[in-house]
Order: sequence, then structure tokens, then C-alpha cells
Amino acid sequence: MAARQTFEDLEAWQAARGLTNEAYRLSRHEPLPRDFVLCDQLRRASLSVMNNTAEGWETLPVAGKKQFYNWARRSYGEVRSMTCVLLDNGFINATEQQDLLSRSVRAGKLISGLIR
Repeated sequence: MAARQTFEDLEAWQAARGLTNEAYRLSRHEPLPRDFVLCDQLRRASLSVMNNTAEGWETLPVAGKKQFYNWARRSYGEVRSMTCVLLDNGFINATEQQDLLSRSVRAGKLISGLIR
């Protein structure tokens, strides 16, 4: 198996990218854009998962890597929590919530693997 050369090669980063893309897709559909704070927080949290995974990969000291990966995990938890707010307030339906939840859980598990 070839060594991973860039963060783009990481399955965890790819999963985080998918999570971010889904969060941005959902945030473009009414009525979510009208709740600017929630829409912005969903975007920022999902983007944080993706960017902190990349930053962790690019950091050389192991302690630094773990710090970035832990920040990514916290942000994935935030996205996971927001899926309930989105569903409970009618911004997304149950199918969309399950998809966003599944994407966030998958990204979180892969990031946990990087931490280990």
C-alpha cells in the first residue's frame, strides 16, 4: 500500500469534505438561510471538521496532530447535535437529518482513528 502523501488522500478528510458539502447544500434551501445564525454555525462547524483534519495532517509534532484532530471531533459533535435542531424546527426532514447524521458519525469515527 502506498504511503499517504497529502491530506486529500485521507479517508477522514474525504468524509469531512462530504459532510461539509452536504451542510452547504442544505443551508442553501429555504427556510434555513433565513435563520442566519443556525445556517452560519452549521457551515462553520462542518468546515471546521474538514479544515482541522487537514491541519492535523500537516502538523509535524504528534501532540499537535492530536490537538487538531480533537478539534475536528468536537466540531463533528456540534454538527451531530445541530441535526436535531434542524429536524425539530422543520429546516430538514428525517431523511436529510439521517444523511447528515450518518456523514458526521462516519467522519468522527475516521478522525478517532487518526487520533489513535
